[in-house]
Amino acid sequence: MLSTQRWSEQGLALLQLLLVASFSKSEEQVCSLMGEPEEPQLFKTGDIILGGIFSFHSNWKTVESTYAHRPLPLQCTRAFQYAQAMLFAIEEINNSTDLLPGITLGYMIYDACGSIARSVRVALALTDVNEETASLSDKPCRGSVPAIMGETSSSPCMAISTVLGPFYIPLVSHFATCACLSNKVKYPSFLRTIPSDYYQSRALAQMVKHFGWTWVGAIRSSDDYGTNGMATFTDTATQLGICLEYSVSFFRTDPAEKIQRIIYIIKGSTSRVIVTFLSHMDLEILIEEFAHHNLTGYQWVGTEAWISDSVTATTEGHYILDGSVGLAIPKAEVTGLREFMLHVKPLNSSGEKLFTKFWETAFHCSFKWTKETAGSQKECTGYEDIAGLENSFNDMSLMPIFNNVYKGVYAIAHSLHNILGCGQKCSNTASPDPFTILQNIKKIHFKTKEGEEVYFNENGDPAAKYDIINWQPKKDGSVEFVTIGLYDASLPEDKQLNLDNKTFYWANNSKKVPVSICSGTCDSGTRKVLQKGKPVCCYDCIPCAEGEISNRTDSITCVRCHPEFWSNERRDDCEKKETEFLSFTEIMGSILTLSSLIGACLTATVAFIFFRHRNTPIVKANNSELSFLLLFSLTLCFLCSLTFIGRPSDWSCMLRHTAFGITFVLCISCVLGKTLAVLMAFKATLPGMLSTQRWSEQGLALLQLLLVASFSKSEERVCSLMGEPEEPQLFKTGDIILGGIFSFHSSWRTVESSYMHRPLPLQCIRSDLIFPLYGCIHSNWTFSHPNDKQLHLDNLTLSWANNSKQVPISVCSGTCTLGTRKVLQKGKPVCCYDCIPCAEGEVSNTTDSITCVKCHPEFWSNERRDE
Repeated sequence: MLSTQRWSEQGLALLQLLLVASFSKSEEQVCSLMGEPEEPQLFKTGDIILGGIFSFHSNWKTVESTYAHRPLPLQCTRAFQYAQAMLFAIEEINNSTDLLPGITLGYMIYDACGSIARSVRVALALTDVNEETASLSDKPCRGSVPAIMGETSSSPCMAISTVLGPFYIPLVSHFATCACLSNKVKYPSFLRTIPSDYYQSRALAQMVKHFGWTWVGAIRSSDDYGTNGMATFTDTATQLGICLEYSVSFFRTDPAEKIQRIIYIIKGSTSRVIVTFLSHMDLEILIEEFAHHNLTGYQWVGTEAWISDSVTATTEGHYILDGSVGLAIPKAEVTGLREFMLHVKPLNSSGEKLFTKFWETAFHCSFKWTKETAGSQKECTGYEDIAGLENSFNDMSLMPIFNNVYKGVYAIAHSLHNILGCGQKCSNTASPDPFTILQNIKKIHFKTKEGEEVYFNENGDPAAKYDIINWQPKKDGSVEFVTIGLYDASLPEDKQLNLDNKTFYWANNSKKVPVSICSGTCDSGTRKVLQKGKPVCCYDCIPCAEGEISNRTDSITCVRCHPEFWSNERRDDCEKKETEFLSFTEIMGSILTLSSLIGACLTATVAFIFFRHRNTPIVKANNSELSFLLLFSLTLCFLCSLTFIGRPSDWSCMLRHTAFGITFVLCISCVLGKTLAVLMAFKATLPGMLSTQRWSEQGLALLQLLLVASFSKSEERVCSLMGEPEEPQLFKTGDIILGGIFSFHSSWRTVESSYMHRPLPLQCIRSDLIFPLYGCIHSNWTFSHPNDKQLHLDNLTLSWANNSKQVPISVCSGTCTLGTRKVLQKGKPVCCYDCIPCAEGEVSNTTDSITCVKCHPEFWSNERRDE
């Protein structure tokens, strides 16, 4: 019984031991990397090890896999100045008594070889604590690092930050500029010492607008750097009134057909400015092909990726970029860095393979112990003069980027100094937790030995400042990078861009600013009309109509003049209408004036004679009262004609028609009254009539009666119709008679007149009578209601053309559905338009939309472009 119990206890202990061993082994397997372990290119032991990821080479050799065995690692085929800048900063810190005293910094630097996959792999190698150690005993133990410097491009940094995010290991980049990396939700542990492309894209748009280029083309790298940078540039350019004729993408691994397609697009374009968001590696491939096709005469606008890159300036076909302008990191100088870089021999002790590869490539020789020694190559001694070389390694034009690496290392060191509480000496030499370093590094603010301030904002970005560079060719064919201005995003928007008064060199070595517009400026007196199917920068200048003006350039509408004004010949100003009148000085005016005066004088003379002989029988027999009234009215009629001659005035315009009408009617009435008096005088000779004396006694009363009768009679004569009286078609008596006029017939028969008798009345030939009582739509229109409620129609069945019960359709263009926008058709009214689908990344969620709205950077449009 005791033996059985003892075996049970021993079995339980053995089971616990096996469980602990299995858990330990499983944890080790979970965290280990698959495949061969990655070896750092450069390494050095120390109390705290910093990681580094740089692309010592820009590309790799493609090895076709047979799937029969494990694939070989990438075989890398650019210089390692960035890594040297990191080593220089670490050496300075280790030799400093003010920063991290008593603590030695080490490093492990890997080669990403320009590959995103390799970048992620070496990042995992820096964070892996259980990876099997290499067989060489002199290699350091590769544990987790508290911070990592690198990488050079945006896409690898995004991949690395995604992997390192859960571990909160700070990744400080010196050259990754994509604005997307400022998103702290997706990339919480990413920081950089180079400004974000958000500011660079806006700066490029402002610079393009400053030079008056509103019609440009665009080429971008088909990676995160190019896509996000160009998207920000496009948004800002649209706000500034700049249009993109084309926007194409390219990556260095694209086939030759893609390059030919880009060349075809550029040759077929009308814009003369090309804005690029390309890496120097992509641009070098493109310009070689562009040079073969003689694609010259274009003004290039570049970013910091290549505008100050000396390697790009020496590439075959670089002359097509002469006169380029762009943004570059401000010039900087790090004391002692140049000498350190040229003193490469200490690398021999820390990374033998890398040193050997570099030395053989730089001097075109081979060490005797390498397997790649060729019989035609000379043997390397290791004592060759590196300062005498003329290649990109000795070129210090990238010193601003080296300075970014230098500042990044110092930022990590200052964070460690604060966390470890270092005074004259750091008592604690243990590596802090990465999360603590990440929180502290965001708050650091210090100055370098050159006096430059280093700090990060809430997104982990530094202050945005750029130099504006102009490529100016020299006589020997080389290129000089001339600083022609400065962009400072911290200043107000109207003061951010500052250009020096220097001589610029443009495309084709021209001293004049190139012109790149789709349509010229519309002068005053014209208005802009968009061209069908083209952006808003392409339009035609249409002259304003008569009576309308536009008094500024690029006007989109013409303004109608006041009714008392008229547009001038240029249609840029309203002028007061000229008053046309008959002047006294004109021949016709003089003749009429003379005639009027002569007539008035003759009439007045006759009146004077009548007045002198008023008691004579002839005057009395001529009805003297009406005669004097007639002569008076005739005199006024002659004088009223003078009011129609000369410059009109307010009183003359009101008086002329009224006075002439009264005097003329009075004159006619007098004539009619005299005629009536003669007729009654003849009737008075008949027996039984009144005597002549009684007529003279009642003359005044008769005159009043004759005047009233003459006015009524004249109106009757004037308003009476000639010919036969018209009979009404419909008639009904009543207390009040209302008149009506309708067209019962729509046409008539023409009857040829012989002029021998009175013409016959019109003979209507259409029998379909139109009665207003038939087909009446009961409706009501109330003007006191709002505009949308004035018209009310009853719910009746309406009959339309061809006895149709459906409302006829009469539109120039149909309704634009969701996901489209309206574009006016050239030369047609606003009712005529085309429905253009929204571009990728844009939506319109209303019908008949005139614009498409760009989605948020984190969203994308669906297939229907309506959400």
